Amino acid sequence: MHNCAPSTTERAVNAIALITESDLYQYVAKSRSSTRRKKHAAVSDGLLRDLAEISIGDPVVHEEHGIGRYMGLVSMDLGGEAQEMMLLEYAGEAQLYVPVSQLHLISRYSGAAHENVQLHKLGSAAWNKAKRKAAEKARDTAAELLNLYARRAAQEGYKFQFDEEGYRAFADGFGYEETEDQAAAIAAVIADLTQARPMDRLVCGDVGFGKTEVALRAAFVAVMGGKQVAVLAPTTLLVEQHAQNFADRFADFPVKVAQLSRFNSSKETRATLAGMADGTVDIVIGTHKLVQDNISFKNLGLVIIDEEHRFGVRQKEQLKKLRANVDILTLTATPIPRTLSMALEGLRDFSLITTAPSRRLAVKTFVKPFSEGSVREAVLRELKRGGQVFFLHNEVDTIENMRERLETLLPEARIGVAHGQLRERELEQVMRDFLQQRFNVLLCSTIIETGIDIPNANTIIINRADKFGLAQLHQLRGRVGRSHHQAYAYLLTPEYITKDAEKRLDAIAAADELGAGFTLAMQDLEIRGAGEILGEGQSGEMIQVGFTLYTEMLKQAVRDLKKGRQPDLDAPLGVTTEIKLHSPALLPEGYCPDIHERLVLYKRLATCETEAQINAVHEELVDRFGLPEQPVTTLLESHRLRLAAKALGITAIDASSDALTLTFGKHTMVEPADIILLMQSNKNYRMAGADKLRVSAVMEDIETRIKTVRAVLRKLANKET
Repeated sequence: MHNCAPSTTERAVNAIALITESDLYQYVAKSRSSTRRKKHAAVSDGLLRDLAEISIGDPVVHEEHGIGRYMGLVSMDLGGEAQEMMLLEYAGEAQLYVPVSQLHLISRYSGAAHENVQLHKLGSAAWNKAKRKAAEKARDTAAELLNLYARRAAQEGYKFQFDEEGYRAFADGFGYEETEDQAAAIAAVIADLTQARPMDRLVCGDVGFGKTEVALRAAFVAVMGGKQVAVLAPTTLLVEQHAQNFADRFADFPVKVAQLSRFNSSKETRATLAGMADGTVDIVIGTHKLVQDNISFKNLGLVIIDEEHRFGVRQKEQLKKLRANVDILTLTATPIPRTLSMALEGLRDFSLITTAPSRRLAVKTFVKPFSEGSVREAVLRELKRGGQVFFLHNEVDTIENMRERLETLLPEARIGVAHGQLRERELEQVMRDFLQQRFNVLLCSTIIETGIDIPNANTIIINRADKFGLAQLHQLRGRVGRSHHQAYAYLLTPEYITKDAEKRLDAIAAADELGAGFTLAMQDLEIRGAGEILGEGQSGEMIQVGFTLYTEMLKQAVRDLKKGRQPDLDAPLGVTTEIKLHSPALLPEGYCPDIHERLVLYKRLATCETEAQINAVHEELVDRFGLPEQPVTTLLESHRLRLAAKALGITAIDASSDALTLTFGKHTMVEPADIILLMQSNKNYRMAGADKLRVSAVMEDIETRIKTVRAVLRKLANKET
């Protein structure tokens, strides 16, 4: 600020008031830019593949050579060509340099704990043996999965009619603008509901990222289509909160919302059960009581499951029975590894909400040994700014002792106690008193873990944090930071904790950015040893080759079986094509300076499976870094050629200044008769061995080389005579 008097111009500017649309109207107008959404949907799907975030020393898997350690990206001069290579270290300190254009052969290793990983010896037969065993297992699993797919695809689901006008009126009741991936998740759910097969979709979004709105929209479509909706939540408190949300949003519509939990009187329960049976109750929200055998619905069409990982095995079995012919929508902030790995397999449809609502701040997380000084400091910091604190102590037997200790330590605090052994009414009263700020510290058990929304509570202290799983810690941390204030989570531990607990706490502290739930679930997969996509039996083979490579094998086996051919156990990932254009193909440091960013982009290009995906990365590069230099263009073109060659079953292309050599794989799509015709019509084509075609041509510059390779591939694909 400057101290001199404002000029006439400044005074005129100060007299202008800016009024936004939301100041004038009750609801913010929704932007409907479909192109932005399409682009973002691609980015969200891409996130599954972008877990290329590896640090130096992390184990990775090379498809041909096995497990080694990533030692960084290095630049090398190969006969006058600058190339960027990934350096891998194997057993006996052997080194392997992998060109960045071949990163599709590399995947991050997750299976056993990183420090326990056995590195392979370059050139030994052990890797091929392990890979073949895993491929056999993947083939058998794929057959089981396909059987499951077939049963699901054969089932007739209910096809809901979509009423655009009524839906728009309901959507306008959402007082915020949808985030892009929230809108994409809603669109995906509605598309599922309006198809004639049963929906089984998992919506994974961090706590407070708007998953409930996805459920509300789905429920609206189902109820307007004449069906009943059941919403399952793991705790009675969460049932009450959902019931409130649903009742508020459906208040202007002819829809009856009821809840079924232990907070109901027996009279209310009987009325709700009768309404479900005769169809007068449209939406019922309850705990696992809803899936008991003695409960009947007149016309159930949609089941929404909130936080599936909180339900026990028996309840999950009951839920599975429901899955047969109704639409299922599962909402979760940290899906348990099994759910996540099923979603990654494409067994369940998957929507990811990664964008935080505007003005939301990430929770600052601290891991420290328990001390009374740090507890007092953390609580007073929150109370001084008028906030409230959760103090989580998960031992009901000693919770009263902890209360006395806290009262001595914090005489200025008003302390309430909440745990699952209180009578329903007492618990309900305590939670309501806390919500209405009658006390400012809530000493509680994990009863608060799911969903309770108290915007004024912005500090959580978790005692004995080493005893909780990753998903639970992430959920508990999500109880704070629900408003625009900075929130804090203190994870207190004893002096000595187990190695696994240490890894969990490191993971949760590192993943403190918004939308970290998905990353945490991936790490949980690694910490647990990445087992059980279908059961315990597979973890052995999976640990041998790593979770990522195993799931790729599984996908390929499913593809092969769908096409009616036996998976190739020697090449379980199908054809991998090596492209050599004898010209630099990389992202130069001057073009993209950040080494980690380059690695992620290389990996994204290497995993592109369609030309459209490569074009999307190309657009992104231009958008972020400017027009591509020649090495960047060469890198992009080499990936386009890789896709074209892979489709024909070509395993290698080598284009130098005077000749082009193509190597055909065992299961090539190119007919021998077509090659003979080409050789007869053009003397520059000749065979150079049983599986190699050599084409003589003058190709001094890289553009000519790329054009020539493309023209030859088109001829072999019979697209050009």
